[in-house]
Amino acid sequence: MNKLNLTPAATVLVLKDSPDGMEVLMVKRSSRPPFGDLFVFPGGKIDESDFNNKIEDFCDGVTDKEASINLGLDSGGLAYWVACIRECFEEVGILLAKKKSGEDLDLDGVDKHKYQKYREMLLNNEIDLYNICLEENLILMPQQIAPFSHWITPEIETRRFDTRFFIAHLPKHQTGEHDGSELIDSVWISPKEALKKSRSGEMPMIMPTIKNLEQCAQFHSGSKLLENQRNLSNEDIPPILPKFFKEDGEWRGLLPGDKGYEDH
Repeated sequence: MNKLNLTPAATVLVLKDSPDGMEVLMVKRSSRPPFGDLFVFPGGKIDESDFNNKIEDFCDGVTDKEASINLGLDSGGLAYWVACIRECFEEVGILLAKKKSGEDLDLDGVDKHKYQKYREMLLNNEIDLYNICLEENLILMPQQIAPFSHWITPEIETRRFDTRFFIAHLPKHQTGEHDGSELIDSVWISPKEALKKSRSGEMPMIMPTIKNLEQCAQFHSGSKLLENQRNLSNEDIPPILPKFFKEDGEWRGLLPGDKGYEDH
């Protein structure tokens, strides 16, 4: 596989447990490409700032070496966890971090206004996550994030991404809110209900989103799912490269393991 034209990206499924079972945060993209008007999960490409070696000092429980081994990389694996945290904060206002004192952030209450300002500055490239940690004595919580799946954009697409999907549990005292620019809607929804709305056309989605929801739907609890994923290695989460081709004038798609996949 030629990886030269693949852009590394990270996407995060934020989960919470409700009396009715597990819910996942889904967001609706604006009409701008790529993924215009689709329901997806927060995420985006890995930024240069995500590779800042100094940010490891503010990461609790996961080193770059451990993260890289977990993803099957030589180095730079922690950048994916950092990107998840940054994108999640930028896009939906959820910050997977705590105060150095051990106290939880209260983004629904006393800390709301201050961190709204930080979020705006981050979106405007006026600050980076490392300097927010430095200013506020924050500890990032990569141990609350676990790899979930690994999807590679099909070769027929012009813009191609090498996307690692992660899951994370919603911190206490945080709810989340879409940015109103790149994202025009957000909803907490059970994976099964989201799949139902995808089939009806009410919530348009692409294949990786649907497949990740199907994987989530096998669990009733977000905390149990996170615990399950933490015990997996890179070999347990192989990359998935869909293949699309025309047959009798119609487009067909195959996934690894499907009959005929290796022939195309």
